[in-house]
Amino acid sequence: MRAERMLNLRGVPHPLEPLSVDEINAARDVIRRARVGSTLSVVYRDITLEEPPKALMVPFLDAEHAGKLTVWADRPPRIAKVLYDVVAADRKSMDFCCSMVNVFTAHELSYEVIDKRFHSPLNADEVELFPKVAMASPLFKDALAELSLPKNVHIVIDPWMYGGWDLPGETSPRCMQGLVYARDPSTNNPDSNHYAFPLPLMPVMDMASGQIIRVDRLATGGKEDGLKYGTGPKEALQHCRASEYIPELVEGGLRQDLKPLNVVQPLGPSFTVTGNSLVTWQKWKFRVGFTPREGAVIHDLRYDGRSIFYRLSFSEMAVPYGDPRAPYHRKQAFDFGDGGAGRAANNLELGCDCLGLIKYFDAAMSDTAGNGVTAKNVVCMHEVDDGILWKHTNYRTGRAVVTRNRKLVIQFIITLANYEYIFAYHFDQAGGVTVETRATGVVSTVPIDPGKTSPWGNVVSPGVLAQNHQHLFNLRIDPAIDGHSNSVIQEESHPVPYTPELNPYGNAYEVRQTVLDVSCGVNAAPEKGRLFKIVNPNVQNPISGRPVGYKLVPSPTQLTLAHPDSIMAKRMGYADHHVWVTKYRDGELFASGKFTNQSSVECGGVKDMAARGDNIDNEDIVVWHSFGLTHNPRIEDFPVMPVEIHQIHLKPADFFVRNPAIDVPSSKNMSSKLHGTSSPAAPAAKALTMADVIKDDTSATCTPNRGPPQQLEKMRTCCK
Repeated sequence: MRAERMLNLRGVPHPLEPLSVDEINAARDVIRRARVGSTLSVVYRDITLEEPPKALMVPFLDAEHAGKLTVWADRPPRIAKVLYDVVAADRKSMDFCCSMVNVFTAHELSYEVIDKRFHSPLNADEVELFPKVAMASPLFKDALAELSLPKNVHIVIDPWMYGGWDLPGETSPRCMQGLVYARDPSTNNPDSNHYAFPLPLMPVMDMASGQIIRVDRLATGGKEDGLKYGTGPKEALQHCRASEYIPELVEGGLRQDLKPLNVVQPLGPSFTVTGNSLVTWQKWKFRVGFTPREGAVIHDLRYDGRSIFYRLSFSEMAVPYGDPRAPYHRKQAFDFGDGGAGRAANNLELGCDCLGLIKYFDAAMSDTAGNGVTAKNVVCMHEVDDGILWKHTNYRTGRAVVTRNRKLVIQFIITLANYEYIFAYHFDQAGGVTVETRATGVVSTVPIDPGKTSPWGNVVSPGVLAQNHQHLFNLRIDPAIDGHSNSVIQEESHPVPYTPELNPYGNAYEVRQTVLDVSCGVNAAPEKGRLFKIVNPNVQNPISGRPVGYKLVPSPTQLTLAHPDSIMAKRMGYADHHVWVTKYRDGELFASGKFTNQSSVECGGVKDMAARGDNIDNEDIVVWHSFGLTHNPRIEDFPVMPVEIHQIHLKPADFFVRNPAIDVPSSKNMSSKLHGTSSPAAPAAKALTMADVIKDDTSATCTPNRGPPQQLEKMRTCCK
């Protein structure tokens, strides 16, 4: 029996490795045998790894890092979570289902029909189908005929998730809606920026019947019109003009004075990748995972062998719009829950999305038929120079020691119709982790009457209104600070009262710390210097005597602006607070709950998790950080907006006994040249060694750092 297990386990991937194409196909076959009959068909939504329970994973990982793992060791099972719709042949009934499948034994472990309040996420086939159904619909054709459009007009439709239903508790058919545009009639170029030619229509499709059930008309007025409808001209495009971003159509052409800037690593990168996912860089070691909903996920993050985080992931992003005119009250995208960030990930291209020596990661995902397919190059990894890491100059001797801040970047990019989002994890040499979001792409546009302005957005091109909206993100942090029993300390800095006994000169301030003991949501307070330390109260720093930890300084960005009683606000309860702390439970990965498509309230999300009132002191906990961007568009955001960058920092706080980057070499980059001087003749070609790149400390240190003699003498006098 043991020999049989040994043979069977030889080809088993790591328990945190995403499902392979073969495993996806195996899970599909199990569901096909169990569900498909002569009157039923299955539409697969997601087939993904159900990550093993932490109770099984922790001893496995401890054995792995201790070098005690063998093929005899007990390994967590490989479980696939399968989300799918079972559809009747007449399409009059549809059940949204979830099954757990052991892909190793090919057995269905559980089967559940999801409550009718919840709808399955959108998929690529539906996004492709929607414009075709709309263009063939008599309802939509009649609506277009009302607009007096040019004869050669080419209609473009952006499918959109339907948002929440109109009334609390109301159940609805599964729908999709679409924003309607036209190409520039003067060129009809397929890459033309159609967002400069919006039309005042929004078709709505019943996804079960596959029919357009109505076409909503859009209000197009300005400040003087309030919520009135029917104010626009019959010639809907006459006042619009082209606003292009593709190089060959940019008005005035492209600038010609930009010279190459290359990233060169003559000895190769400093990272290594083992298998499909294990990354080692400097003192960091972790695994890169990928899910259709979250995109890139970081597992089992360790520094110099010490555990720091069990899992890091982007949990959700909601984009609610602030225009009160129906149907814009439904214009709210949950880009992770409604469709999936991983499914929208770009196939990254060398030399464009990432520079330098690049390692790409592929991902296996399922299509609507349940077939495993490989998405190429959805994650890139590379090293970047990020300025100075640390520096000090001994002003007495003039010797300066400088180290450069090199970072390892794990990045993925998603395209969601008009917007692009860039998500990245940055790891530095001082034990810090920076989580970064960048928003770019094209702002979502709607029509506005000629010559008018609106309180609900900004006119970015004639006839084009870019509506005010928010991007509300959530970062999920599953800490393992030297183990899985952790606490969160809320720390603030306050002035000490001006008294002779305590603060006779008025300059003192005190640090106040509060241990959060019950699951809760709390807010940033920059006026108090509020930060949160995730600590292990069972492990003390031998020098400071304080518990080892990592600190999170929450980003004090604006939270949801929708009224608390609105459907829009209730659907994204996670955006009520900047920071949530909950007790860990297997399977609780999503701040907005498991199912968001057409939800009317956040169900099973972080707000519900916190409401349990669990003990979170010295427990296995999860920290959730909500932050965002209130985007009131500028003209400069059109036709394509420059990136809006946001960073969240996780830094060691008494985790180490000294600066962990003190051993980073101080090297002088000999490829740097003084501007205005000619480059020396290239030496004869030879094999490069590390000695050619990093000299010994004395020659590599940047020593000539003195000022003029009189300034140095003045400094010495002042410092006596």
